[in-house]
Amino acid sequence: MIIAIIAIIVFLGLVSLRIVKEYDRGVIFFLGKATGVRGPGLIILIPILENMTKVTLRTITMNIPSQKIITKDNVSIDIAAVAYYHIVDSMKSVVAIENVHEAVNQISQTTVRNVIGRFKLDQLLSQTADINSTIKDVIDQHTEPWGVQVTAVEIKDITLPDNMQRAMAKEAEAERERRAKIVAAQGEFEAAQKLGEAADLISAHPVALQLRTLQTMAEIATEKNSTIIFPAQFMTTVQEAFATIRQDSSKK
Repeated sequence: MIIAIIAIIVFLGLVSLRIVKEYDRGVIFFLGKATGVRGPGLIILIPILENMTKVTLRTITMNIPSQKIITKDNVSIDIAAVAYYHIVDSMKSVVAIENVHEAVNQISQTTVRNVIGRFKLDQLLSQTADINSTIKDVIDQHTEPWGVQVTAVEIKDITLPDNMQRAMAKEAEAERERRAKIVAAQGEFEAAQKLGEAADLISAHPVALQLRTLQTMAEIATEKNSTIIFPAQFMTTVQEAFATIRQDSSKK
């Protein structure tokens, strides 16, 4: 009899002991009433009268499944996202909601669908960071009464219809061609400006044109298989150019 009593006491003692890890907390219920949060470390419960529900405080990574969404400009797309959240109030996460993780998952899916539907496709592709922040804030407002804080929501995949992908590829190609033509036209414009300045400079110094002609012929003559024919008028012009150069040199 004594052995049986000792065995029962030992059994109840073992049952009343709980170990709560550093990243967990224990929500204590006494006769069904929530009395507080304990942990981490060793916890002693009153057998039969008290029980404990563990809650993790670590950040949880939750995949938001891909779902079809129609944007504001009536484009059907598939979007998948990921959310990061953690529990900040253990008591609320157990008492206020039946399954906090499932609840966060469901509210995240509906929020992504509702928020994305407010934007056009171009806005969705160019303002992803702002949209992520908007989704996070909306989800966080819903989960705050549950003792949950959402730290980040990121859109990780956007799938467009095939016809839309082809249209966007054509648009991008047309944009690249437009920029190329603008750059080429800008180059022609600058070249024309420089040629005009060169013409004005040469008109002020007639000998410069002859010297440029001689320089061009010198460049041509570097090829040994070149034959250069000088018209008589050109030779007279060359002689006049040399005479002008000699006069300038004698004056100096």
